[in-house]
Amino acid sequence: MEAAANVRPLSSSKGGGPTVLRILLGAQLRRLRTAKGISREDAGYAIRASHAKISRLELGQVSFKERDVADLLTMYGVSDPDDRARLLDLARQANQPGWWHKYSDLLPSWFEVYIGLEGAASVIRTYENQFVPGLLQTPEYARAVISLAHDKAPKSEMERRVALRTTRQERLRGDRAVALWAVLDEAVLRRMLGGAEVMRGQIDHLIEISALPNVTVQVMPFDRGGHAAAGGPFSILRFPESELPDVVYMEQLSSALYLDKLGESEHYMKVMDRLSVQADTPAESRRFLERLRKIF
Repeated sequence: MEAAANVRPLSSSKGGGPTVLRILLGAQLRRLRTAKGISREDAGYAIRASHAKISRLELGQVSFKERDVADLLTMYGVSDPDDRARLLDLARQANQPGWWHKYSDLLPSWFEVYIGLEGAASVIRTYENQFVPGLLQTPEYARAVISLAHDKAPKSEMERRVALRTTRQERLRGDRAVALWAVLDEAVLRRMLGGAEVMRGQIDHLIEISALPNVTVQVMPFDRGGHAAAGGPFSILRFPESELPDVVYMEQLSSALYLDKLGESEHYMKVMDRLSVQADTPAESRRFLERLRKIF
C-alpha cells in the first residue's frame, strides 16, 4: 500500500500530445523510484538498460516500452491492478505519434522534443537576437531562414519545411491558444532576409499578430546598450499541468539544451523579466515596427 500511495493521479493532458504524457509518466516513475531508494543503475539493470536510459525515460525524452514500464512498476512495488493499468495505459497513449510525425524525416530528434513541448505549453516566453521566432514568421521569411541551412534542398523538401513551421503557428489561435511573449533584439528586424519585400511582409505580420490578446511583442532597441541576455537567445515554456516544471530551451547548431531544474528555470525567468523591463513597451514596439516598415 505504501507504493500505491505514491502513485499520484495524472492528467490525461488532452491536446497536449504524447510529449507531455511521456514527461508526466516519467516524473511518476522517478517519484516511485526515489521513494524506494532505488538507483538509476539498479533500475536500468531491471529492464536491461543503462542508467542513462532511465534518466531519459524519467525526463520523457524517449518512448516507453510497456514491458519496461511493467517491470519497473514491479520493482517499485506497485502491485495494485488499477494503478498498474492506469500507468500502462498512459504509456500506450504516450507512444502515439504526434501530428509532426509525418515530418520526422526532416526533424532531428532533439527538435522533435521541442515541438512536442511547444504544442503542450500554455505560455512561451522567448528572446531572439538573430531571427524572428518561428511562431511569428511569415512563409516567405521562413523560407529565407530555412534556406540558410538547407540551400541545396529540393523545392518539395523546402515547401514541407515551411509547412511544418506554419503548422506550428496554429498554436497561436483557437481554444487552446498559447500565450506568446517575444522580446526581439533590434538586430532581428534590421537583418535583411529574403529581400525588402519579404521584410516588409514580415514586419506587417508582426504588427498584425501582436494585436492578438495572447501575443506580446517587444523590441530591444540598440540604444539600450548591453542587457541581461548577453548569452544569446532562449525560450521558457510553461505548462498547464502542475506536475510539470518550466523548461528552458536553448538551440545550438546541431543540438539543443533543455533545462528543467527549478534553480535554472528561475534564473532564466529573472533574466526574461529584466529584458521585458529594459525593452520598449508593447505599444512603443508597435510604433517602432511601423516606423521601420517605411524604411524597407
